[in-house]
Amino acid sequence: MEYIQQLINGISLGSIYALIALGYTMVYGIVKLINFAHGDVFMVGAFVGFYSITVLKLPFFPALILAMTVCALFGMMIERIAYKPLRNATRIAALITAIGVSLFIEYGMIYVRGAQPEAYPGTVLPKETIELFGLSVSSQSLFILGISVLLMILLQFIVHRTKIGKAMRAVSHDAEAAKLMGINVDNTISATFAIGSALAGAAGVIFGVYYIKIEPLMGIIPGLKAFVAAVLGGIGIIPGAMVGGLVLGVIESLVSAMGFSLWRDGVAFIVLILILIFRPSGLFGKNMREKV
Repeated sequence: MEYIQQLINGISLGSIYALIALGYTMVYGIVKLINFAHGDVFMVGAFVGFYSITVLKLPFFPALILAMTVCALFGMMIERIAYKPLRNATRIAALITAIGVSLFIEYGMIYVRGAQPEAYPGTVLPKETIELFGLSVSSQSLFILGISVLLMILLQFIVHRTKIGKAMRAVSHDAEAAKLMGINVDNTISATFAIGSALAGAAGVIFGVYYIKIEPLMGIIPGLKAFVAAVLGGIGIIPGAMVGGLVLGVIESLVSAMGFSLWRDGVAFIVLILILIFRPSGLFGKNMREKV
């Protein structure tokens, strides 16, 4: 019974990883960039949510929407300032820039507000224990799972049913052909960063409510784990990022249930090594040969 309990907790944790992983995979799918600053956008979202709740006295959902909006604008600003000038540069130049942007955000945040952690108020969401078939399920876990699933469905709707979603898919497939067809590639890339960053901002607020403690370097480990989730599912593939996040969350929770909670961070990177060795294209990816 305890394993089933941990499975439910793992799905809730995995849904947070999935929200962050979606940003990684969308950006990689459209500009072939691993945006290592994405975990820090998640951190910014957590702090915007925290100050919205404690200083502006907003309820949870308005705080969530405000954090998503701020992170969307922040993601667009990062893309325009740091990545757009490197659009035609080598991949290693863009990768090093992403690491530099990540460090700049982390230590910029420490410079602005200090390194001390903050604690989310415990009354943001109802905190009750619900009995289901002999299992005790936290109402916050159900809230987190419900919000994450709703955001993933909304993302699928945007990608498959809207004009900007069609433009994103076209640019992902062939940017030059998309430009010839009249699609504004720069605006499409900015929109991709905005949507991915908004999801990371939502994940930051949800993480803060669930784990209470937030601090300026909190984006490093969840960001790396979300990157592992994106690779696990097949980086560049949106459903793969969702499934990869959920699988990683469940694996971590089951490892904790077996009494190896100190190994839960290490397991994520063991998964990364195994997936790169045995299935480098990920669970949803296909092996493709590249012409040289």
